[in-house]
Amino acid sequence: MKELVVISGKGGTGKTSLTASFAALAPNAAFADGDVDAADLHLLLAPAVRRREEFRSGHAAVLRADDCVGCGRCAALCRFEAIAPATRPGDGARVFAVDPGACEGCGVCVWNCPVRAIDFPERVCGEWFVSATRFGSLVHARLHPGAENSGKLVSLVREQAREIAKQERRDLVIVDGPPGTGCPVIAALTGASGVLVVTEPTVSGAHDLARVLELTGHFKIPTAVCINKWDLNPEQADGIEAAARAAGATPVGRVRYDKAATRAQRLGQTVVEAGPDSLADEIRAVWKNWIGTVAP
Repeated sequence: MKELVVISGKGGTGKTSLTASFAALAPNAAFADGDVDAADLHLLLAPAVRRREEFRSGHAAVLRADDCVGCGRCAALCRFEAIAPATRPGDGARVFAVDPGACEGCGVCVWNCPVRAIDFPERVCGEWFVSATRFGSLVHARLHPGAENSGKLVSLVREQAREIAKQERRDLVIVDGPPGTGCPVIAALTGASGVLVVTEPTVSGAHDLARVLELTGHFKIPTAVCINKWDLNPEQADGIEAAARAAGATPVGRVRYDKAATRAQRLGQTVVEAGPDSLADEIRAVWKNWIGTVAP
C-alpha cells in the first residue's frame, strides 16, 4: 500500500482542488484530509460521517472556586497571565479563575497550589471522523479554534486512514496535506511513498516551493511538482520547473487558470467530474505522471 501526500509551500495554490480530482481518478484508494487547521476537502467529497471521536492532547488547568482560598500564588507564578482574580458565586469571596484560552498547560499552578484546588484534566482539542464518500472512505478532523498539537492530530488522521485502507484492502492512501513547512507538514509527509507539491507562478510561490523541497529532500521522499495557474506567468513557471529539477524534484505537469474549476466547486463536484474539458485533461495528465514517479 502506497501513501501519496499533496502539499504546498503556501495556502491558496489549489492543492485541495487537485487532491479532490485525484480522489475521483484513483481506482482503489482511501483518503485523508491532513489540513486539520483549515480542513476543506469535505466540501467537495460530501462525506457521510460513520464514526466521530474526540481528539485530546495536552492538559489545561481548571480551578475549583469552592476550594480556592484566594492566596493568589497561582496567579503570581503563571507566566502566561492566564489566572486572574474572580468573585466566588454565593458568598462573594475573592478567589481566582483560569482563562482556558490563555492557559498553556504548563502545570506550574497545579503543582504549587497550597490547597490543591486546581485540577489538570486532559484537554479536548478537536474531533476526528471516519466518513463515507462517493470515492471511498475519508478520514478527516476539525481542530478547535486556538487549539494546539495539530501535528499530533495530522499523525492520527494518517494512521487511521492507513488502518481503514488495510481493512478495505485498498492499495493507496491519498492525503491532502497542510500548507507551509512547519510541524503539521512534517507530520503529514514523514514516511510517505511520494509527495506532490502544488505551487503557483509567483515570487512567493517560488520561494515557498524552495523551502518545501529542502524539507522533502531532507526526508528523502520522492517529490513531484505541479504548477497550478501556470499561464498567469509562463516565464516564472519555466523558472520554477528548472529550480525543481535542480533540487531533485520531478515536474509532472501544469494546470492552467480556468473558471471551470470554480464552476465545478459551485456544483459540489471535482473538476474531472464536471468535465470533460481541457482543464480536466490537464489534471488527469498530472495524476498519471505523478503515479508514474512512485510506481514500483
